[in-house]
Amino acid sequence: MSYEFLKGHGTENDFVLLPDLDGTVHGELSDEQMAERVRALCDRRAGIGGDGVLRVVRAISPDAEWFMDYRNSDGSLSEMCGNGIRLFVRYLVDHGLADGSAPIPVDTRDGVKTLTVDGDLITADLGTPKILGDTAVSVGDRTWPARHVDMGNPHAVAFVDSLDDAGRLYDAPGHDARVYPEGVNVEFVVRRGERHVAMRVHERGSGETRSCGTGACAVMVAAALADGARPADGHSDIAYRVDVPGGTLRVTWTADDRVLLTGPAVIVASGTTDL
Repeated sequence: MSYEFLKGHGTENDFVLLPDLDGTVHGELSDEQMAERVRALCDRRAGIGGDGVLRVVRAISPDAEWFMDYRNSDGSLSEMCGNGIRLFVRYLVDHGLADGSAPIPVDTRDGVKTLTVDGDLITADLGTPKILGDTAVSVGDRTWPARHVDMGNPHAVAFVDSLDDAGRLYDAPGHDARVYPEGVNVEFVVRRGERHVAMRVHERGSGETRSCGTGACAVMVAAALADGARPADGHSDIAYRVDVPGGTLRVTWTADDRVLLTGPAVIVASGTTDL
C-alpha cells in the first residue's frame, strides 16, 4: 500500500511524520509490523531517513485532540521526544489541525504536553524534571560521573573536558543496567560561558543524533544544579543556551519547577511511499 509521509527536523534531529488522522492507515499493523515499517522509513540509504517516526493520530485523552505516537529509528517505542513534539505541532498548525495562536495540548506516552507557537519558534512545556541522583557512563576505557535526570525518558548527563572525548559514539556508551534497565540517552557536555553549554548525545534506539530536545532539557537541569542556579520557588525563572551539532536550543527552568524547551521546527518535504 502507498501512504502519505512528511520529512522534517528540529535543529537537525530529523523525523518522518505519518499522518494517520483516523487511525486506519497504520493502526491495523501489529507492533512488530509497525516497528519494521519504522526501520524501513528511517533507513538513510534504502528509505527516507530519520532519527525516528512521528505518527499523527487522534488522542484518546479528553485533554488533547492529538496523540504523538513516537518510535525511535530502530522501531522501539519512546515516551517523549522534545524536538519531535515541536515538529508534530508545526505539522498540525501548517495543516489547519490546530490553532497556532493558542496553546496546543498534545498527548504522549508521558502524558499531555502543552506547546505554544511564536513564528518560527515553538516552545514545549515538558513538565517537572525528576532528579534521580548520580551514576556513571563510559566510552572505551574512560568513565565519567553523570547526573541521572528523567524528562519523561531517562538521561545520563556527563560533563567532559572536550566533546571529542566521547569518540565516534557508534555504540551506546556503557551505563549501569540496574539504573537504566531499558537503556538511556547519554549526553556529553562542555561549558561555553555563563549559562551556556554545548552537548553531544547518543540516543537509545537511534544512536548519535544532531540534537535531542529532552536531552537538552536534562543537560540544562544538570548544569543549573552544578552552578547552584536552581530557580527559587515562586521568584524567578532561569534560562540556558544549549548548543547542539544541529543548532541552538533555549531551555528555561521556571520558578514553578517546569522545564520549557524552545527552538525551531521545519518541514522540508512531503510525498507518498510504499515502504
